[in-house]
Amino acid sequence: MTNTLMKAVRITEHGGPEVLKVQEVERPTPGPDDVTVRQHAIGLNFIDIYYRTGLYPSPLPHGLGFEGAGVVDAVGANVKGFKKGDRVAYGQSPIGAYAEYHNVPARLVVKLPKGIAFDDAAAMMLKGLTVQYLFRQTYRLQGGETILFHAAAGGVGLIACQWARALGVKLIGTVSSPEKAALAREHGAWETIDYSHENVAERVLELTGGKKVPVVYDGVGKDTWETSLDCLAPRGLMVSFGNASGSVTGVDIGILNKKGCLYVTRPSLGLHVDTHEKLTAAADELFDLVAKKKIKMRIDQRYTLDQVAEAQTALAGRKTTGATIFTLD
Repeated sequence: MTNTLMKAVRITEHGGPEVLKVQEVERPTPGPDDVTVRQHAIGLNFIDIYYRTGLYPSPLPHGLGFEGAGVVDAVGANVKGFKKGDRVAYGQSPIGAYAEYHNVPARLVVKLPKGIAFDDAAAMMLKGLTVQYLFRQTYRLQGGETILFHAAAGGVGLIACQWARALGVKLIGTVSSPEKAALAREHGAWETIDYSHENVAERVLELTGGKKVPVVYDGVGKDTWETSLDCLAPRGLMVSFGNASGSVTGVDIGILNKKGCLYVTRPSLGLHVDTHEKLTAAADELFDLVAKKKIKMRIDQRYTLDQVAEAQTALAGRKTTGATIFTLD
């Protein structure tokens, strides 16, 4: 008899890593507009922790995870363009990617080029598409700019370093150690600032000859908010795209005027790739840079689903570099 069960991570309450439970659950069948993906690799991202803690609420109980890569196992009745056996990847599925099988609306799935491995795809979809919208849509870099990017040695950061180099952009990356500084520079950062012992705003002023930067990309949140504003040139843009250190709250909007008539935006991936056409175009740009070896994925941590608590603890404690994935092969 065919086994209809699968392994999946579930939570029944919000909290620390201890709330993560690996369970045997029914394997999903696709809805009319879905594809069921038999997963080979799954991405781990900070947003997963936000849902575990309840910072981003979702009705309990639920799974975790939004990013993965694998092979189409079944297609819904209305689905066109995908068939069983297709290699695919996704970066913003319905919650629940920490599982051996996952239903994803076909409009959120892209076909994976033959030259890109499942592990790399699971590490690059959410992070790589995040850099695509940040650099090519939110503030479209033309080349020649000097920018500030926080957490430059993380999964998103190392892609950003490489993409900036490919565009001819000078990326100043913040890091927390000499090892992470070396890693960011190796991947294309023009300069790095070790915030554990350097004043970030003062160093940006020095590195830019007093001009500061036109845009700051900040996925850290609360801890870096004020510093980021101090690094911006007049009428510069603050792009706050994540909350690794907690949410930015209690903001006095008048501070934007005081610090130079600044702009601020809080973007997310979903609205930048809200059609299959936009998603495919963004993914094609990412895949093209990977094919040309201008972007190379660095996966420094691999875990099984049974190690989910250990994996999230390492990410939350900023003990990781590059990307982290779960492997199912």
